[in-house]
This record gives sequence, structure tokens and C-alpha cells, in this order.
Amino acid sequence: MAKSSIEWTEATWNPSVGCDKVTAGCKFCYAEVMAKRLKAMKAPGYENGFKFKILPDRLEMPKKLKKPTKFFVNSMSDLFHEKMPYSYLDEVFETITQTPHHTYQILTKREEILGDYFRNRIVPNNVWLGVTVENAKAKNRIDVLRNIDAKIRFLSIEPLLQNVGELNLDNIHWVIVGGESGHKARPMKEEWAIDIQKQCDEQEVSFFFKQWGTWGADGQKRSKKANGRILLGKEWNEEPEYILVA
Repeated sequence: MAKSSIEWTEATWNPSVGCDKVTAGCKFCYAEVMAKRLKAMKAPGYENGFKFKILPDRLEMPKKLKKPTKFFVNSMSDLFHEKMPYSYLDEVFETITQTPHHTYQILTKREEILGDYFRNRIVPNNVWLGVTVENAKAKNRIDVLRNIDAKIRFLSIEPLLQNVGELNLDNIHWVIVGGESGHKARPMKEEWAIDIQKQCDEQEVSFFFKQWGTWGADGQKRSKKANGRILLGKEWNEEPEYILVA
């Protein structure tokens, strides 16, 4: 459990780590790079690098924090990984249920497992569920998400790899957009991001522009910090309306 530099959350909690590439958005996975570094540093939990691993000793961590905190769950994995036992997922959600003062943001690229898991289970009120939509092909994930009864449903359109086209945002509350980072990053065009922002505005969905990443609005490659977060002359930090009842 650690404070996070990710703009749309406050801290991370990784009850499992490691993953496998499943889509184009995974090609230059930041978590894989980080896991290799952590393995070299002999950090607990990363003895096998980026291989999937559950970490039961981390299940109780959120209970130790009394201050209401917004957690991004599994920043170093996918909570709905194919090797994730449903019995362990039940334990993760039991911790979430027992800590109603926290908010948990869960993001996946594995919408089929997400839908199957919640077919006969209730999503806790303090959970925000999201799917990654990095290109037009991935839009089918939205249809699975919109039919799950979660208080907040969101899209992470990062890394935005192409014009995703028309978006049906019915029953979606929040959209995050961002470009890719790293020396191998693929560029994001300004018009792609603007088109999504306009669709969010038209459909009354909160819009959050996370970053340009390695490539700036002018198409030049530089540091992520130098490129900043400005789109259409401003920073977009909108969040969905949400009342946490602890």
C-alpha cells in the first residue's frame, strides 16, 4: 500500500501482482517495467518479476488506514486476471466491504471475467469499476461494464492509440484519457482526445485528462512532465458525483 503519483487516485493497493499481455494497450506496460526493477531491488512480492502472484499478506492493509482514502486496486496487475481464483477475489472484496470509509477504483482489460464474477455477486457501494478502452476494437468492453450494477462505472482511455470513434456512454459516469509514456511510447493525436472530451460533454459524463505522455500536443517527443496536462487550454480534473457513506 503506497501513496500514488497517478493523478486520478490517492494510493495503490496490490493484493496480487504480475500480469500477461492481452491487448495492444499492454505492449509497453509500465507495470512490467516497474516489476523488473522491483525484482532487481529484491522487493517483497516481486521475486518472480511480473509473473502473476496473489499476496494474501496484503489483504488486511487497507484496514490499518483510518483516513478515508481513494485506492487504485492492482496498479501492478489486473484483478480479474485469468489465474485469479474467485475464492481469493471474494477475500479481496470482503476487505473492501469491511472498509466502507475507503473508495476502491478497479480497472480491467478482462471484461468477460469481470462480467462473469459479478453475475451473481453484488458490487460494494465503495467500488468504482472501470475498463480500459485503448482503441476502437476495445469498445466492446463498455457494453459489459454498463450492465454491471456499480455506483460508479468508468473508462480509462489510456494509452489512447487511435481515434476510438463514436462512444455510447450510457450508464458510464467518468472517462479518463491519456497518452502513453516511456521511450517507446506511441503518439496520441490532439484531435482524438478532443473528440472524446466533446462526446463526454454532450452525454454529460465527467472527463479527466490525465496526461499527454511522451508525445506533446505539437507532436514533439519530450518528458512527460514537460508535455503537461493541458487540453483545449485547461486542465481537466472532473470527477463523477459520488457520496461515500461509511
